[in-house]
Amino acid sequence: MGTTDSSGEILTLEEVAAFLKAGKRTVYRFAQNGDIPAFKLGGTWRFRRSELERWIDANSNQHPPAKKGGD
Repeated sequence: MGTTDSSGEILTLEEVAAFLKAGKRTVYRFAQNGDIPAFKLGGTWRFRRSELERWIDANSNQHPPAKKGGD
C-alpha cells in the first residue's frame, strides 16, 4: 500500500458537484465549455483536486487587498 496525496486525487463529476456544492449539470456544462479544469477518461469527465483548488483560488473575489502607496 502506498500513501495517497489528496492534491493529486482524481474526482468524478459527482464528487466535484458535491465538493463545489453545485449541480451535476452545472459542473458538466463548465467542463464541456472549458470553464473548469477537466479531462475525459473513457468518455467521462474527471477532475484533479489540486487543479480545482487552484481554479477556485484564481476565480475567487477574495483576493488580498492591493498595497496602497503614499496614502
